Amino acid sequence: MIAGGFGTGKTTMVRSVSDIRPLTTEETLTEASAGVDRVIGVADKTQTTVSLDFGKIALNDSLVLYLFGTPGQERFWFLWNGLFKGALGAIVLVDTRRLESSFRAIEEMERQEVPFVVALNVFPDSRDHPVEEIRDALDIPEHTPVVAFDARDRASSRDVLVALIHHLKERSAAALEA
Repeated sequence: MIAGGFGTGKTTMVRSVSDIRPLTTEETLTEASAGVDRVIGVADKTQTTVSLDFGKIALNDSLVLYLFGTPGQERFWFLWNGLFKGALGAIVLVDTRRLESSFRAIEEMERQEVPFVVALNVFPDSRDHPVEEIRDALDIPEHTPVVAFDARDRASSRDVLVALIHHLKERSAAALEA
């Protein structure tokens, strides 16, 4: 599952890393959404996901990940519940220029007890912040990985998926030891 606030790069990540042509449900932003969707910081955005994005990537001959990108606007959050069923883990995308846009995604992962990593999408006009500063600002526990990446770059997006798999493996090993 790939979650995050409106305009954090979820669709871009699915498109960049998927081995197949991804299924997207993007629609054009219209005047009707002007009072509903918060476009502060993403004023140039012209399309938005209204249901989900779907892609898949083979990490090796025996491991295939199915990618489900969530819609970011509050009015579509009710769709997230269906996407949580069966999710092994999640990536929460964060735009460091608008940290508050990802608060809900982080809260929902914690509430649903879905293991996740936080991926800081580096936008061209983003300031460089130390990972620990972002971890503190988002109140992310020490055991939750926080990584910087570029959603437009296939290798960078793949590395975030690998970080999630390592996190899931570590959690599984810790659970077996307990």
